Amino acid sequence: MRPAVIAAAAFLAAPAAADPFEDFGTTMKYGLPLAAAVCAADQGRFEDFAIRGAAQAVIVLGLKAVFDGSELGTRPSGLGRGFPSGHSAAAGFGAADLAGKCFDDPGLGAVAYGAAGLTAASRVHAGEHTPAQVLAGSLIGISFGAASFGFGGEGASFDFGLRF
Repeated sequence: MRPAVIAAAAFLAAPAAADPFEDFGTTMKYGLPLAAAVCAADQGRFEDFAIRGAAQAVIVLGLKAVFDGSELGTRPSGLGRGFPSGHSAAAGFGAADLAGKCFDDPGLGAVAYGAAGLTAASRVHAGEHTPAQVLAGSLIGISFGAASFGFGGEGASFDFGLRF
């Protein structure tokens, strides 16, 4: 899959108007998984991608419910359902899938992970999450993005995609 097509898919979901850094984070929340979905469909592994994406979303939403009302689940604004960060999880999921399964060039994988890291930072910058909340979301997303469950013919595996 050509990196330009994946990059174009990543930027399709540009938000209307807000702080530019926050806009970037919201765009990557949708754009990185969308680009990874395009790649997964092109490579014939969309079933596994969709199952992993749904599983990470269910876990994130479940943890938000479990920790709602606790100190860990409280956002900097005082609102609840802050643990873990869903934006960070979605961006991490997309970045890890792209880096581990779509990009042959480790530099492109580093760019994807960088975009996911900036997404997490944008959530702290916007006052929506604490560093612990975005770290947890990022780790959940990256874990599910780097994994392959073996559905649709592929064997189960785990690949972060950065080769040194």
